[in-house]
Formats: sequence, C-alpha cells, structure tokens
Amino acid sequence: MVSKTTQIMQVEKKEFQHSPTLNTVMMIEDVLKRSGELMTIAELKRRIPRKVMHRTLMQVLDYLQMSGKIVIGTKGVLWVFTERKELDMLIKRGTEI
Repeated sequence: MVSKTTQIMQVEKKEFQHSPTLNTVMMIEDVLKRSGELMTIAELKRRIPRKVMHRTLMQVLDYLQMSGKIVIGTKGVLWVFTERKELDMLIKRGTEI
C-alpha cells in the first residue's frame, strides 16, 4: 500500500517542468538575429552551436513569440524585434512630416 505522502510526492514530480537556462535562450536568440531570414525549426536546430532538446527549443520559441521578438508561421521562424539602436538610426534617416 502506498502512503498519502508518497502519492503527493509523485504528483509533484509530474507537475514540475524543466525550464530553459538563460544561456540557452540567448544562444537561440543570437542564431535567429544573425540569420535575418525565415528559418525552419530543423534548420534552426542545425545552426545552434549546442544540442537542445526539441521540447526545450519549443519552450524558448514560445517565450520569444510571446515577448514579440519572433513570428512563428507555417514555413518557419522569423526574427522581427528591432533594438533601440537600430530604431534610432531609422528615425534619424526618416523624413519629418
């Protein structure tokens, strides 16, 4: 017979999910930024310097999409976030109305 404490511990283990490290998130961001083009998830996996589990990669991509840095479509992933430096240069080159 399994005690109530053992059952609770087993449930807690199932609910805990592994979270990607900051280094993993930054590594994936860097690959997408440098690419500058639409990239399939398979191609992204090939270009990442270290192996990343598929589930971890999908968690990172979900986070980047929710934060407005990427767009995920049927054909792949595209980096869309513009950093403030780039935005300032675009504003300087723009025409005032």
